[in-house]
Amino acid sequence: MAGRLKAPTGRYGGKTAAERQAERRRRFLDAALELFGGDPGYRATTVAALSEAAGLSTRQFYEEFRTLEDVLAALHLQVNDWAEEAVLTAFAEARGLPLAERVTAIFRAYAGNVTGDPRRIRITFVEIIGVSARLEEQRLARRSRWVDLICAEADTAAAQGEAAPRDYRIAATAFIGSVNGLLHDWSAGWVNATLDEVVDELVQQLLAILRPPGWTAPTD
Repeated sequence: MAGRLKAPTGRYGGKTAAERQAERRRRFLDAALELFGGDPGYRATTVAALSEAAGLSTRQFYEEFRTLEDVLAALHLQVNDWAEEAVLTAFAEARGLPLAERVTAIFRAYAGNVTGDPRRIRITFVEIIGVSARLEEQRLARRSRWVDLICAEADTAAAQGEAAPRDYRIAATAFIGSVNGLLHDWSAGWVNATLDEVVDELVQQLLAILRPPGWTAPTD
């Protein structure tokens, strides 16, 4: 199909066309979270099955999306947005605390949000992998945003004398890979630990990056 069908315009049932479109889109994404993030998974889901789960028609699907890949792309961004909102809230609440406490608060917020719903884990770490070059680019772009967040916090800590001053981008990229791998393996049951223990391990790893052996905090 070359493009989306044109959606009806005007007010109907007390809702504007934009409100009806937003509601339809939400229903499709809610259904996709259930089907892509659970059974049968993205690759085994059809447009008809997704439309039925959303309680909508296939015509309404094509008014909102061109393909199921478009739905997966939108859902992947939404799941990342939820996690980012949780982290930014933790950032704001932890501002002014010592570095170790800030880092702990931030990672508890991220891990709690991502692992709180196993469907989100599957979307973020499983279903998005290997679908297309387009989605791989999107996945890497969103991971780069997490790298940027870590680098920004590291730079702030270094400016405050809490961490070693250096370029953290390579270390942050490697660390994000560790975070994703550990949380995925934990959620899959391959890591015999509590979520608090997993977060504590990640915090210790990040603190070791920020405060390498031989570095000492400046004194007044």
